[in-house]
Amino acid sequence: MTSLCYTVLSGYVTYSNLCQIFEDAESTHSITPGILAVKRIENCHDIGDLRVAAQKIIPRVVFDFLDGAADDEISMRDNSSSFGQYDLLPEVLTDVSDIDMTTTVMGQRMPLPLILAPTGLSRLFHPQGEKAVATAAADAGLTYSLSSGSSVSIEEIGTLTDGPKWFQIYVWKDRGLVSEFIARARAANYQALCLTVDVQVYGNRQRDLYNGMTTPIRLTRKLALDLVSHPLWWFNLITQGQPQLANVKDKMGDNVGDLNSQAAYINRQFDRSVTWDDAAWMIREWNGPFAIKGILNREDALRAVEIGASGIVVSNHGGRQLDHAAAPVNVLPDIVDAVAGRADIIVDGGIRRGTDIIKALGLGAQACMTGRPYLYGLAAGGEAGVARALKIFADEIERNMSLLGVRCTADIGRRHLRRKSMPPTYPSNYTWE
Repeated sequence: MTSLCYTVLSGYVTYSNLCQIFEDAESTHSITPGILAVKRIENCHDIGDLRVAAQKIIPRVVFDFLDGAADDEISMRDNSSSFGQYDLLPEVLTDVSDIDMTTTVMGQRMPLPLILAPTGLSRLFHPQGEKAVATAAADAGLTYSLSSGSSVSIEEIGTLTDGPKWFQIYVWKDRGLVSEFIARARAANYQALCLTVDVQVYGNRQRDLYNGMTTPIRLTRKLALDLVSHPLWWFNLITQGQPQLANVKDKMGDNVGDLNSQAAYINRQFDRSVTWDDAAWMIREWNGPFAIKGILNREDALRAVEIGASGIVVSNHGGRQLDHAAAPVNVLPDIVDAVAGRADIIVDGGIRRGTDIIKALGLGAQACMTGRPYLYGLAAGGEAGVARALKIFADEIERNMSLLGVRCTADIGRRHLRRKSMPPTYPSNYTWE
């Protein structure tokens, strides 16, 4: 590792000397061989373990990009801790010999009440990126929502698997680009659109500011010291290339491979003037299952139903946009009561345990959506890590439904929950410490 430190700090970084450094590090066990990586994933028994594993593998600047949130990160912490405000009230002497974890969301039958949320630039965390996520989701029979900001294209993911897929979209300033994305998603056989409505501007993600996070990543002395202890990640970056915003690369002209130009192009497309009329136009344009993501009050939920949304994702963007925005689970009952079955309700934010999903179902949701947990798995072990995250959730849901005394997800109701009067405490690896 001394040679890597010298090479990075002195600025003499080339493909050939990095390959030699990688080989030297591997031969001295500085880089964990693949078989040990698999063993490490198998030894992860909850999402907190996957988070710790990811933190060891990817540089801090990248981990904080994944793990961080806006301003003081109050909303991010509240998203998880708010689930702990509810006690579970089990029923005993019930037949739980055959547990049914299935649910239906926007006409689509799912083996688990879990949807993989859209997350951008997933190749930043592992070279397999969105391909690993889509494959693991398909193998589990779960729905994957591809981000507009993905590092693998709409078409590549569309043809990669036969698994259920949604496409996440924004209302861009260029409505022609919106129509193009809708047409591409339809041609690639995505089953639903998911419109994100809480990104009028980017939130103030201070970890990224403190770390000097830029796209593409540029080498500085501070970053070099971070990279020294994560040579495998850096090796993958050098040998397989920096991630690109795959869905807009063809808009760049002579700068087709320049992530800076791609990011600037996307930033120019965000539109602060978007209204409900624009969302209604998109629903008509798509003419199929359509979810609106970023709803946090009953009035907006009712407007979404009125314009024809078939799904409502109760979300504060994982706390990455408006800090102090309400935790989704805290506003869920009010939204469920207002919608009254006219659209399916999905909860996004703070999901770290199977019991969190059970509580959301008890409060009236049809399913939950999660992003960071599977990204921890992706960073820790690629496709195998994502599969491990999904299996952890599945095992926890099945076990805890049995312990709750309910045979199927449809049987979970508010009678199984009681709100606490005191805030909960959690083990140190539960969410953000």
